[in-house]
Amino acid sequence: MRQKKWLLAALPAAILSACTADTTAPMSEDSVWPQLDIPVAQKPAMEQRIDTLLAEMTLEQKVAQMIQPEIRDITVEDMRRYGFGSYLNGGGAFPNNDKYATPQDWIALAESMYQASVDDSVDGIDIPTMWGTDAVHGHNNVLGATIFPHNIGLGAARNPALIEAIAEVTATEVMVTGIDWVFAPTVAVARDVRWGRTYESYSEDPAVVRDYAASIVRGLQGHVDGDFLSEKNVISTVKHFIGDGGTTDGIDQGNTEVDEQTLFDIHAQGYVGGLEAGAQTVMASFNRWNGDKIHGSKYLLTDVLKEKMGFDGFVVGDWNGHGQIEGCTNDNCPQAANAGLDVYMVPTQAWKPLYENLIAQVKDGTIAESRIDDAVRRILRVKMRAGLFDKPSPANRPLSGKTELIGAEEHRAIARQAVRESLVLLKNNNNVLPIKPNQRVLVAGPAADNIGQQSGGWTISWQGTGNSNEDFPGGTSIYDGIADAVKQAGGETELAVNGEYQEKPDVAVVVYGETPYAEGNGDIDNVDYQRGNAVDLELLKRLKEKGIPVVSVFISGRPMYVNPELNASDAFVAAWLPGSEGAGVADVLVTDAEGQTRFPISGQLPFSWPKTPTQGRLNADEANYDPLFKLGYGLSFDDNVTLDTLNTDFATGDQPLEMAIFERSPQAPWRLMIGNSAKRIEVTSSIQSLNGVKAETFDDQVQEDARRFMFEGEGANYFSFVSPFPRDLRAYSVEDGVLSVTVKASPDKPLTLSLNCGPDACEFSQNIEAYLNEDSAQQWTTLNFSVQCLEQAGVDTASTGEVLRLGSSADSHVSIRDARLQVTKAINDEVLCLSEDDN
Repeated sequence: MRQKKWLLAALPAAILSACTADTTAPMSEDSVWPQLDIPVAQKPAMEQRIDTLLAEMTLEQKVAQMIQPEIRDITVEDMRRYGFGSYLNGGGAFPNNDKYATPQDWIALAESMYQASVDDSVDGIDIPTMWGTDAVHGHNNVLGATIFPHNIGLGAARNPALIEAIAEVTATEVMVTGIDWVFAPTVAVARDVRWGRTYESYSEDPAVVRDYAASIVRGLQGHVDGDFLSEKNVISTVKHFIGDGGTTDGIDQGNTEVDEQTLFDIHAQGYVGGLEAGAQTVMASFNRWNGDKIHGSKYLLTDVLKEKMGFDGFVVGDWNGHGQIEGCTNDNCPQAANAGLDVYMVPTQAWKPLYENLIAQVKDGTIAESRIDDAVRRILRVKMRAGLFDKPSPANRPLSGKTELIGAEEHRAIARQAVRESLVLLKNNNNVLPIKPNQRVLVAGPAADNIGQQSGGWTISWQGTGNSNEDFPGGTSIYDGIADAVKQAGGETELAVNGEYQEKPDVAVVVYGETPYAEGNGDIDNVDYQRGNAVDLELLKRLKEKGIPVVSVFISGRPMYVNPELNASDAFVAAWLPGSEGAGVADVLVTDAEGQTRFPISGQLPFSWPKTPTQGRLNADEANYDPLFKLGYGLSFDDNVTLDTLNTDFATGDQPLEMAIFERSPQAPWRLMIGNSAKRIEVTSSIQSLNGVKAETFDDQVQEDARRFMFEGEGANYFSFVSPFPRDLRAYSVEDGVLSVTVKASPDKPLTLSLNCGPDACEFSQNIEAYLNEDSAQQWTTLNFSVQCLEQAGVDTASTGEVLRLGSSADSHVSIRDARLQVTKAINDEVLCLSEDDN
């Protein structure tokens, strides 16, 4: 086996004692933060040009350079009027609010925004704007683009040269659509895999992250001593500064409680690699460091990053992150500018009052104009280094409009190589793999023929949900690849997602795992896969009991506790989130027609693999390290290693049994629908409408974590949560089992709760208006409905396809923040027993 001992040796000595460090102990500043060897030197002529521009600019024009709105919240005329320094598209935002926008649509928007920014007829200035986008695993917002494995899979490949090639492809496909700037790479060192952004981290090993950061920055921007920021390159962003992967309990946007030396040794290594490769922008992080919000930390943003480390590019905020600073709101936050934030990322209509407030705060002395000048100098410096003052407009650049480069075959070949090299073999009893010729192969499991699931979050939509295979033209599912490879080897393939085959196979490949999520939506409190609802395990057992050798291909954004699934598999492959080129899996798992391995399996674990459900935090450099598989583990096909039956008798802690239905977004397997008596559709965008009902996201506690539904009162309009397959929910039909829903709704408007609705009737339906109070229209109200009572009223909990429907025939608004099934005694509110007799 290829467990790499050198990985631990590569860790700095300070990291090995980090777990025992005193987080309150003062450190010698000089010993912590080095002056980096940043290769991009300032040029006197360029600085003089900036001086001249600054002298000509009004305060209003300077502040506009610091404002970055989102395409859903500004118009071309806004750009002409204000001359914003930059703008962005957030995850799930598209030109014309159209998921199916073509590359030409992206170019048209880029061109119109650019022309408006250099039109000085209104704002009196002609400084070009720039467009920033989250191209985090390819140009992942654009249909047809090459989607690479997420960072965690690339970390398993241990191939910095491949990472640079991936970044070069990403830059090319981004430039085809006229965009200048990419919010990548993420250089977080995830230390607790319960964090929903673990898959955005290359490894728990900061040395891997440091080396990869340098590679991807060079791939995106070019080499400083060569093609730096040429017509083939985009501006890169190392993010999120700093400590986003180290929060306590892996809570997204939480508190990173470590001493300063550990902050540098573990969480700053990606900045060492990225900035020494010439990265021009840094994104501030949502998290706190020992209680203080990074967006408001002058010590970290100015004293450390800009002065001690020597970074002379600019710092951009994250999605209204400035509004989370104590004393700030999204539209009023001088503290962030004073701390060293140069560009405010301010989606929503908050951009205008923020702009006006910043101007007023400079005039009244709250913000020194010298701080504004420093921020604008940094912005202009990056624009000039990127050639934006001299390049043609977006539609006229060399790569713009060459749509044949979007998803080009040579690009997909690199992605397919990345898939092959990312696969990690954890078990191969009796050498079931690779699959030999002339076999009948069953391909089963919910992810077998699902490119959206294998691609994960940040894919077309922010959460990666609502996508079908048709949304990936040119891509291949894992099943597609296996079917083709098996046919070429002389065998036969059958696809049966539920495992119900027509003819008994020689081997079954079952593809399953996590469904897509992004950011905090992926946070979990326990790493037990399918805890309390192990439907994939039942499929594995059913095939195993029939004497069929079972190969598990596990799709996930993190290592998880899968001891039962490992026991039920003869072979087990960690495939992470491979992206659009699923055929790369078959390249490795299926031999050629002569039975020879086509490609070796060579991936090495980028994260330690848990032995128990409670090992969310599990790092090789910490005390009491006791993983199931160590950091760097990975079998080859030549290894003759038998994995014995694993222990599955672990307490999962004292957390109650629960299944989230809506927690910041719909949770798998539940899909959010809107509908009426004639039609229903899945909600796949942040704003969506259907005759009489409109759905939109809004920010409650974090970004887009709640939904508002507007009913127009024309018939029975509703929103609901449905599953593609009926679910067995009988585990919740016990004394303390509740369906818990947190809503805002008017108490004087009818509101109907329904479950399991068919074309003609619902198993249960009741007006719950009486359970709302006079505050429910403005304040969140949690309603807890006894599952036992719902079952007694006629709901078939053994086969539930629609778990929750709320509707109204009146003109009304309903918002939802949370919905879940749970079994717990810790219910403070009244448990409601609804029955059909109450109607």
